[in-house]
Amino acid sequence: MINIINDIFSFISNNKKGLVLSVILVFFALICNAQNWDIDLLKEINLHRNHSLDPLFKIITDTAPTIAYSVPVFLCLLSIIQKNKRSETKSIYLICASILALVIEKSLKHIVNRPRPFITYPFIEKITSATSPSFPSGHTSDAFTLAISLSLAYPKWYIILPSLSWAMAVGYSRMDLGVHYPTDIIGSIVIAALSSLLCFIFLRRKEKKTLLTGDFNIE
Repeated sequence: MINIINDIFSFISNNKKGLVLSVILVFFALICNAQNWDIDLLKEINLHRNHSLDPLFKIITDTAPTIAYSVPVFLCLLSIIQKNKRSETKSIYLICASILALVIEKSLKHIVNRPRPFITYPFIEKITSATSPSFPSGHTSDAFTLAISLSLAYPKWYIILPSLSWAMAVGYSRMDLGVHYPTDIIGSIVIAALSSLLCFIFLRRKEKKTLLTGDFNIE
């Protein structure tokens, strides 16, 4: 398992596409800071929300980090107990995708250092706690990384539909609760998608060395 994880991150660090990815993400983040339309959309979502749904959206937003990190670890432990190499490899993929997305997300938060919308615009109603910089949304990145990587690892409708629906609900909740701009959410989805795909591409290469079975594919 450790060898596979080391191989994945060695692949990422040595791949020139990884550097291009980082540049693109930073550029995208800087562009987001120059946009004004997102505060107008945030105003519509936050100020015209259904207040009775605030408790529900708080619950949804709080599930993001717990589910995003516990599911891959649980699947990994289960695969080890069952001695199922195929499931173990898939769970390692989920973990590596989550780690890569987390590193990119945390790095961009400090590079961009975008203030939260309720700080820049006091009329935005903050309904939940938030202290770190705004771009990108960590909760949304966590949720979509799990949803997308699960969808790639287990391409079944009963996996794809619930996971993506949950991730979209998490992303919307961050705006509804007044702690993120729409562009924060969009940037997080981009990070999640690219992190999941980059790790997936690596494992598809490993498939040629029989580390993965034929049903693990992107189609």
